[in-house]
Amino acid sequence: MNQPEIIKLQNFLQRKFNNRNIDVRPRAKLNDSVEVFVGDESIGLIHVDDEDGDLSYMFSMSILDIDLEE
Repeated sequence: MNQPEIIKLQNFLQRKFNNRNIDVRPRAKLNDSVEVFVGDESIGLIHVDDEDGDLSYMFSMSILDIDLEE
């Protein structure tokens, strides 16, 4: 993903979740996905799907059971 695309995703997530602390960052050596942070904590990945001429983004967030106990 290029920088303008990353900025668009970050702005979208910040508006959607009403949280200016969401930061979307490129991943080292991988250009098909970016990492999503809230503050210093990584919360998930966004993968780009541009097959069949339809561009879409898939947000994946793993939640550990120990995180639910907080």
